[in-house]
Amino acid sequence: MLIMNVELVETSHSSEEAHRQTFSLSEFRRGVTHMSPVLAATLAFGVVFGAQAREKGFSFLEVPLLTATNFAGGSEFAVIGLWNSPPPILLIVAVTFLVNSRHLIMGAALAPFIRHLSRRKALATLYFMADESWAFSLADMEKRLSEGRRPGFSLGYFLGCGISLYLGWVVTTTLGAAIGPVLGDINALGLDMAFPAVFLVLLAGMWKGPRAATPWLVSLVVAASTYLLLPGAWYVVAGTASGLVASALWVKSA
Repeated sequence: MLIMNVELVETSHSSEEAHRQTFSLSEFRRGVTHMSPVLAATLAFGVVFGAQAREKGFSFLEVPLLTATNFAGGSEFAVIGLWNSPPPILLIVAVTFLVNSRHLIMGAALAPFIRHLSRRKALATLYFMADESWAFSLADMEKRLSEGRRPGFSLGYFLGCGISLYLGWVVTTTLGAAIGPVLGDINALGLDMAFPAVFLVLLAGMWKGPRAATPWLVSLVVAASTYLLLPGAWYVVAGTASGLVASALWVKSA
């Protein structure tokens, strides 16, 4: 639903400029630099995730295997929250799909800017797409366009954001897996608040007014109400579905 709050003002230029999208090392470094504050927060909730995974019975090697192959913090935390012995595999798969379904929309938003790449390169690029790298890149695109710079979307910047975040996530979750058993109850330190804090900062940066935020509010209220009223992970299903419906109605009325 973040996509509902981004104005893709480059639509009329995307086809014309797509072939000019090239990787730039300087842009890559700029992306890494801009992502560094988020990487600091990643240290906190990455360690929390690794420690929680060990508490749920994951081995030291299974933690980086999960975070390196999935690379979606929200769904990974959902997996850990649902993990039992034996694990409810079908429920975990369903919840993972719902939590990660936002990537379908996010990927579609990036498609016009990477369509010149081969399928293999495009898929590799999209693998490093996360909420943070996606939001940073589109915000950077809007800023560049407002300054009259073309092309607006920077492939190097996007990869700098995404790859640095990926490496930071894998390293910190592995660190958490290593030291978690020694630290004990890591939640007592309050580090788990770093994860929602990052998302709140992203949402604040993409604020477009109360009307555009309606899908967020609907999803929040429905998910919170379901969490209080029903056991299990139904709040994920309810929040996702209600947010999608609200987004569709918002688009029709816009």
